[in-house]
Amino acid sequence: MEVSSKTLSEIDETKTKENLMTLEAVFFVSGRFLSMPDLISLTDLNPIIIRELIEKLQEKYSKNESAIEIVEKNGLWKMDVRPEYACLINKLATGSAEFSKAEQETLAIIAYKQPLKKSDLVKYRGSQCYEHVKVLVEAGLLDAEPCGKTKILKTTSKFSEIYGLESSTPTEIRKFMESILK
Repeated sequence: MEVSSKTLSEIDETKTKENLMTLEAVFFVSGRFLSMPDLISLTDLNPIIIRELIEKLQEKYSKNESAIEIVEKNGLWKMDVRPEYACLINKLATGSAEFSKAEQETLAIIAYKQPLKKSDLVKYRGSQCYEHVKVLVEAGLLDAEPCGKTKILKTTSKFSEIYGLESSTPTEIRKFMESILK
């Protein structure tokens, strides 16, 4: 039996689709940023093919106007929910019970004004914020560093990762908070 060029292109196309689905499954299941060595190890593909497949996945999610995207950060890649939808998924993303509206408001104030003294937060939110801060620290979204008789509150890298931010800098977080408060 002779193999025609049409048959070869069909074989290539089928293999590319399989590789694309494999990479997509790896991103979906991992839920974290993966390095090129991670991707090579998990897919048994070479880095050139992986880079091409990442571009195809990014294009696929962009074309389909999907809530999902492939994010690249410092040479690492991750499947994530687009930032405009991240606020809707905090219950699943943190693995904890959904935050109350009051807890979300407390988190928003801290994110916007960070670094923020806990004593100043009490002035804005009242004494109920002590419990909010406890819940948010336990969820890994806030750091509370001792500073004299109070604590300095700021968001963590987990906060930035969950909400799809490039960094944990106060400037970037303020921009994000302003965009969702519009």
